[in-house]
Amino acid sequence: MSGADVGGSADSRRPTKQVRYKTHFTNTVLDVFVSLGWRKATDDDDWDVHWCDVGWVHDMPSTMNLSSTARVCHFPTHFELTRKDRSVSNMKRYRKKLEKEVGKAAAIDRCSFMPETYYLPGEYHMFVELWKKSPSTAWIMKPVGRAQGKGIFLFRKLEDIVGWKRDTRFEPKKEEPAEKKDAYIVQQYISKPYLIGGKKFDLRFYVLVTSFSPMEVWLYREGFARFSGAQYSMDNIADSFVHLTNVAVQKTAEGYDKAKGCKMLFSDVKALLRTRHGDEAVQKCLAEIDNVFLTTLQSVQPTMSCDRRCFELYGYDILLDTDLKPWLIEVNASPSLTADTPTDHKLKFGLVEDLFGVVDPEGRRASNVAGDGAPQDLRVGGFDLIWSEGKEVNLPSPYEEGEATSLSNSHLGGYMGDRKENLMKVMGDRKSVSREWAAAAPAPSVTAPRRPSASGDAVSKRAGSAKRVGSAKRAGSATTRTSSQLSKSQAPTPPSRINP
Repeated sequence: MSGADVGGSADSRRPTKQVRYKTHFTNTVLDVFVSLGWRKATDDDDWDVHWCDVGWVHDMPSTMNLSSTARVCHFPTHFELTRKDRSVSNMKRYRKKLEKEVGKAAAIDRCSFMPETYYLPGEYHMFVELWKKSPSTAWIMKPVGRAQGKGIFLFRKLEDIVGWKRDTRFEPKKEEPAEKKDAYIVQQYISKPYLIGGKKFDLRFYVLVTSFSPMEVWLYREGFARFSGAQYSMDNIADSFVHLTNVAVQKTAEGYDKAKGCKMLFSDVKALLRTRHGDEAVQKCLAEIDNVFLTTLQSVQPTMSCDRRCFELYGYDILLDTDLKPWLIEVNASPSLTADTPTDHKLKFGLVEDLFGVVDPEGRRASNVAGDGAPQDLRVGGFDLIWSEGKEVNLPSPYEEGEATSLSNSHLGGYMGDRKENLMKVMGDRKSVSREWAAAAPAPSVTAPRRPSASGDAVSKRAGSAKRVGSAKRAGSATTRTSSQLSKSQAPTPPSRINP
């Protein structure tokens, strides 16, 4: 029996108060707040939900008198996962821990989604020793604290790094302390990415963590691919329009079509992959992607804040190579929720709406109303529960048979047609209540200019025996189009720009 089967009627789950929100964003987050009929808190009001940027969390006094029911959209120590240098350090430490517990081979297998990575300037000499063994290999330099492709470049020759070290743009100003200087990581470049229409792409997935102690993780079924605008080639590694898929980079290219954008829904990508490679290969790939999410989160679990008033939506960027092996690019603490196209808006609006179904500041979910004795919800809208250390959840683990904490998610890129029906089942008749709140709520002001959000970037405990995720038993997933329905001739092939 699922959590949706307990908790009484929809009327028994009626919220006793109107949720008050605080945010400076004017994107789909605000659209959802207005749609739900929530009220914008004034400066003098207490608030129930604050959708802020990471800077606010960093500046928030530890003594701030927040209500036990208040919810904030970032963990104070999110940077352990989303700052590139910290995430790499945490993964290296976690791998050593796994080696002691399950053996070196199993630990390497489980952590193999991380390209060879070094922190500069601290690990410069270690990097040079590896570079000497294969001087023709391409490498990519990334500033640890920036986003949207800023400061990234590729190189093969060591003198390119020497030139970077001498570049005065990276030197601190005299009045600034030395730690203000940009630090970088250098990673082995994945030079054989999977291509669609001859173009490189990466995948954006959304992972919601509602608690790190005990850890509870939800994965959104839909995501999207971001494509480069030019045909892929290693002939010119300096061409960012070929090698970087960031929308912020691609939209500056000559001829970029804003109406079409450069994205494709992951459900369409999955259908194409199933057509080309079959269900078994795609399921194995999805299982390995699950491993990326869980292993990175477990690697940072000991360092994360345990404040139950916090939750966080992480944007995982993953690259597939020609063998369908996933590689982690980075993890974002503030994934963009501004929509570029109508399709993008539909995805992100549903994502945020379902997120608040999971977080549930109204207290409408049946399992929350029924209390600790209620079974755990396994799905809320487009979110599927993939890890829970709280309530007893009878799910198979990808790491250890009989360990009932995790479910290898077979629904990524799967069916979303019943999303609203599922929300109604687990939340009750939210729509009628929202109309009442909306009628009484003052219209929010959306004219204020949007402040730039700080973004963290890159990768992420839980001890336990590790087995290759691909070996776990997995249920079949339903997709909007199966491989039998989508022949190669029907497979979506990207034009010069990708239709979302």
